[in-house]
Amino acid sequence: MELTADTMEGGISFGMTETQKMIAETVKDFCAQHITPNIMEWDEAQTFPKEVFQKLGELGLMGVLVPEEYGGAGLTYTEYVTAITELSRVDPSIGLSMAAHNSLCTGHILQFGNEEQKKKYLPKLATAEWIGAWGLTEANTGSDAMRMKVTAKKDGDHWVLNGAKNWITHGITGDVAVVLARTGELLDSHGISAFIVERGTPGFSGGKKENKLGMRASETAEMIFDNCRIPAENLIGEEGDGFIQAMKVLDGGRISIASLSLGTGFGALDAATKYSKEREQFGKPISQFQAIAFKLADMATELEAAELLTLKAADMKNKGMKITTEGAMAKLYASEVAVRVCNEAVQIFGGYGFTKDFPVEKFYRDVKLCTIGEGTSEIQKLVISNNIMK
Repeated sequence: MELTADTMEGGISFGMTETQKMIAETVKDFCAQHITPNIMEWDEAQTFPKEVFQKLGELGLMGVLVPEEYGGAGLTYTEYVTAITELSRVDPSIGLSMAAHNSLCTGHILQFGNEEQKKKYLPKLATAEWIGAWGLTEANTGSDAMRMKVTAKKDGDHWVLNGAKNWITHGITGDVAVVLARTGELLDSHGISAFIVERGTPGFSGGKKENKLGMRASETAEMIFDNCRIPAENLIGEEGDGFIQAMKVLDGGRISIASLSLGTGFGALDAATKYSKEREQFGKPISQFQAIAFKLADMATELEAAELLTLKAADMKNKGMKITTEGAMAKLYASEVAVRVCNEAVQIFGGYGFTKDFPVEKFYRDVKLCTIGEGTSEIQKLVISNNIMK
């Protein structure tokens, strides 16, 4: 990643800060030691390497945005983009789990939890002593979240949760989950509330683990609630505020997915560029053929443009500005670009790109999730169009 930004008064300054450089080098070294040797083994077996995330926690990368007073790194979204991008450049599935832990579960408690909740949960999440999950999606309510069927009913000084959440990152392994449940009427945006549910609570269990095309080292599974009783103090914010909270959490989460897309795209571009210089046909490296060189030029240019959109959204988030439109634009463009880049990378590798002996096959499988997770490309267009027509 050559083009990055630091937050300065008056806008974006192009060039990596010393902190970003340090993070990038730290992540590269970490990946070489702990991730690269295991990538295909984890992918084939769908292994979620929890111990790797605990090591990332020791580096401060599982609490990037969490203030130091709660045990986090206390960094900004700009550094967060750098960390996710560099991890995803090596293994997107590790980048995905790191991003989901930071921006969804941890991010929700950080943004909307009360002081007691922050003190109780953030130190464990920031160090990855506990892995976090976040439950919004259900089997029949993906984008249409206001029709969710998981319910929470007040019973004295407890809430009782019933139903199931699907497609949840860390749905089985997560030690604590933020769960969105209906506490009011169907289709009422103020009829949904957010709750913290700890693993081990009676009635809370993991269900089916999904057998996925890509991102296979990132666990995706059901969370099941069967008369799950949680203390009233586990409600986040006020009753009925859950849906509004979730939409704000997703605004920041889209920067995460844009960063994940960038890392995946850059990883595929790195591999394709290296291969094109080594692979010879008709007596010269294929990089010297205009057909290949122009592919690489288009791939690099589109990734740079996607990176600018992502860094703009991160810079605005750092300044406390509303980023609903900018986050959606960054997520939409970066994810669609990354799919195109990975597709072209496979093409440049030719037959070898279709085998598991080279990395672009995995980038190609992993990248498609970026156009689906945390709001499909179609939903991003809906968000953007609604906002520009206001």
